[in-house]
Amino acid sequence: MDSFEQDGNGAAPDSLPPPPPVPPDVVPIKAEPEPAKKKVVRVPMARRGLGSKGQKITLLTNHFKVNVGSSDGHFFHYCVSLYYEDGRPVDGKGVGRKVIERVQETYGNELAGKDFAYDGEKSLFTVGALPNNKHEFTVVLEDVTSNRNNGNASPDVHDDSNGQDRKRIKRPYQSKTFKVEISFAAKIPMQAIQNALRGQESENSQEALRVLDIILRQHAAKQGCLLVRQSFFQNNPDNFTDIGGGVLGCRGFHSSFRASQGGLSLNIDVSTTMIIRPGPVVDFLLANQNARDPYSLDWTKAKRSLKNLRIKVSPSNQEYKITGLSEQLCKDQLFSLKQKSMKNDNGEAENLEITVYDYFVNHRNIQLRYSADLPCINVGKPKRPTYIPLELCSLVSLQRYTKALTTFQRASLVEKSRQKPQERMTVLSSALQRSNYGAEPMLRSCGISISTNFTQVEGRVLPAPRLKVGNGEDFFPRNGRWNFNNKKLVEPTKIERWAVVNFSARCDTNSLVRDLIRCGDMKGIRIDPPFDVFQESNQNRRCSPLVRVEKMFEDIQSKLPGAPQFLLCLLPDRKNSDLYGPWKKKNLSEFGIVTQCMAPTRVNDQYLTNLLLKINAKLGGLNSMLAIEQTPSIPVVSKVPTIILGMDVSHGSPGQSDIPSIAAVVSSRQWPLISRYRASVRTQSPKLEMIDSLFKKVSDKEDEDADGILLPCSLFLVQLRDGVSESQFNQVLNIELDQVIEACKFLDESWNPKFVVIVAQKNHHTKFFQQGSPDNVPPGTVIDNKICHPKNNDFYLCAHAGMIGTTRPTHYHVLLDQIGFSADDLQELVHSLSYVYQRSTTAISVGENSDLALTSVCESFQLVVGTFMKFEDASETNSSHGGVTAPGAISVPQLPRLKENVCNSMFFC
Repeated sequence: MDSFEQDGNGAAPDSLPPPPPVPPDVVPIKAEPEPAKKKVVRVPMARRGLGSKGQKITLLTNHFKVNVGSSDGHFFHYCVSLYYEDGRPVDGKGVGRKVIERVQETYGNELAGKDFAYDGEKSLFTVGALPNNKHEFTVVLEDVTSNRNNGNASPDVHDDSNGQDRKRIKRPYQSKTFKVEISFAAKIPMQAIQNALRGQESENSQEALRVLDIILRQHAAKQGCLLVRQSFFQNNPDNFTDIGGGVLGCRGFHSSFRASQGGLSLNIDVSTTMIIRPGPVVDFLLANQNARDPYSLDWTKAKRSLKNLRIKVSPSNQEYKITGLSEQLCKDQLFSLKQKSMKNDNGEAENLEITVYDYFVNHRNIQLRYSADLPCINVGKPKRPTYIPLELCSLVSLQRYTKALTTFQRASLVEKSRQKPQERMTVLSSALQRSNYGAEPMLRSCGISISTNFTQVEGRVLPAPRLKVGNGEDFFPRNGRWNFNNKKLVEPTKIERWAVVNFSARCDTNSLVRDLIRCGDMKGIRIDPPFDVFQESNQNRRCSPLVRVEKMFEDIQSKLPGAPQFLLCLLPDRKNSDLYGPWKKKNLSEFGIVTQCMAPTRVNDQYLTNLLLKINAKLGGLNSMLAIEQTPSIPVVSKVPTIILGMDVSHGSPGQSDIPSIAAVVSSRQWPLISRYRASVRTQSPKLEMIDSLFKKVSDKEDEDADGILLPCSLFLVQLRDGVSESQFNQVLNIELDQVIEACKFLDESWNPKFVVIVAQKNHHTKFFQQGSPDNVPPGTVIDNKICHPKNNDFYLCAHAGMIGTTRPTHYHVLLDQIGFSADDLQELVHSLSYVYQRSTTAISVGENSDLALTSVCESFQLVVGTFMKFEDASETNSSHGGVTAPGAISVPQLPRLKENVCNSMFFC
């Protein structure tokens, strides 16, 4: 009997009538499910035209024309597998190039005499096919120790005591015999390069250009260079500069092929990396720790800084990798030495317990001057240590230093690596000549030849936008700069309830306050006398930064009648004060107080004026504005309500792989103005460049930040994205933009704004030079021809005046334009944005030499909130509490929430 549901009283529900019979002449139609709507994938837009505005100027650029003789052939891609004789896969990168070189030497005939382009790991390319789809070879290397030929090598680790000891130490490369498998993977037509030059990009064209770049890397490896992606560094002391702490700046050059409107070009530029200072290990440690002598070194720090570095040992000149330090001093550290001359009852050699010091001095007859009372270098394995006295060890050259630089080291590196335009051109010409690419057989096989002349391009110098300052005055910047001498701010604020907090013992606060009020009056800012000046007690100066800030706030709360409008904080150190982070967090996150920090050294009227620019902007004032904002007559933007968004992600320093990245978004406010912004910020997974939570729904009625950034009255959104590479453009268009659209729909389902998406790149290697002039290119120089993309919409802009070194232009990529800007109008808008940064009186650069003021605001914001992260309790940041955790992922701690009143201000100026 069929079962059925009953209602609450146990009665059966009313039965449904049976369906009507199907007529015999009718064939039932099967209901098909409605097909899912296919998502439209956005791709970077094509160029609509070139700009024409501005004064024309002839420039040179560090692109060198490449002629491709033949496009009929093919690159053949092969997968490379390397094994030891016993079948174990080879995991060290360094030995790969040597093995492949030996394969070519030994089996040249079987390989039809083909030249290889090998990436040092799994991929190998040839011009034309090898005789077979799969080749297997066995080769023998006489010596498999690394000699720093390629920048990716692993040293050979074995004992350096005597022949008997060498035999009993296991080596990473236990056998000198290697098995090599070369298997066909793909075929890439050289015609793909010509297609790329016509704007017909494909996976093949990207692969073909990658092959050419691999040829450059291999060519540099053969010359003994350290390879860092497409930058190459030779072991030449003339290229080294000491930046302190046992670290050297090493100058090399970047070299890569680029498809452009003018054809294929080779882009060569100066590049710098950091390396460990080669030479005696003890000298590096003394410099690294700023120690007086070896006996005052911190050996815990030394162990961390030395791990995995490669050394050569005297007198054998053998190379090893450091695995650690001995637990005992050299004179006390024992090890077992087999004595062939002494045998036990079983005929086996007896072991003699001996110290490392005794062994080297008495058995090896090597005199040691100072190693007896220092730990030994360990180059063995945990269960088989091999100890070498410190003074016999020297660090080999070209070992990258990947830890974060100190403030002093960064400043020293910038100072010592500056090059004026003419000097840089001379260095680049020399680098191209020394590279001798004409002798590279793989390039010759492709029919490639490279010009030695800098490419000539036509630029245009856009006029600086007219600015408005106080009293309705107009002001025209000159050479990308202006000042407020004898001028008032366009919208000065009033500072009424404020106080001074002094953590610096050496400051005359009365004089400082008097001068600040006087300078404020000259700029139109009315500053009342401060309510109080809070001096830190001598006793509190010995406390930790967190405690010092807490105690200062206890004093402030006990004496002030209410929350101040503003606090001026005097810090003891000019840069990187430990108080900065705790102080900012306390003010912005816990109390909602706008604050300005300063270090009271070299204070003059110019310094105080610059300080007041920041304070005025933070408190809601406006220092200057574009005249076209006031009119309003900004192309397109002034006609329709528009929001300008700036987006960026900052990451932890090199070597800090566990520090969360910080994503920031700023948006313009009070249309038609484009000089005021609001900011939003979140943490995300370390080193993640794409912003993964632009829209983060908390509930059906609330998004964490979108309602504060996006206003549904706007019809246009101009999105300026900083810091992404060309390989990530599709993600910006199809992931990040979708999140912005989702946020718009969340606020108003009928809101359908039109978008412009622009990416600003600063980390590229294109430079421009004035022909026959020692000066940098003028501010406002724009280039959108010859070396730009053959199809996509991109241009270079040097908005600022390069006062030091060589100007670095910003490379703008217009990925999407639903509004329909002309080339001139869009370039003029981007140029104008360089003049709206409220804390500066120059056409601003982002970081070092770039041109997007809006993104600079982003970075300033990140700097402020990023300091909060350093002072979160470690137990919280290491747990999932308050973090965002994906399955299997490491928890990402959230930043503390800012108080609403500072959230809506430009507190990040």
